[in-house]
Amino acid sequence: MPVIPNAIRKLRADKRKKAINLRVKSAFKQAISAMRKKPTEKKLVEVFSTLDKAVKGKIVHKNKASRIKSRLSALVWKK
Repeated sequence: MPVIPNAIRKLRADKRKKAINLRVKSAFKQAISAMRKKPTEKKLVEVFSTLDKAVKGKIVHKNKASRIKSRLSALVWKK
């Protein structure tokens, strides 16, 4: 356990950030799996939105998000 007051505050902040990051990460993973099961344009827009939020929060790298978007959009447009 941290002893210095600044380290104690940092620990509290890290716990909060971890909880938020996990929520965002699980949200886009669920959106991706739903999209893969039944690809539609509406779900594609949802996935794009959740991925953009994850990139904005620096939870996912922008290139990874771009790669995922590309692969998922190929599912919709190749039909």
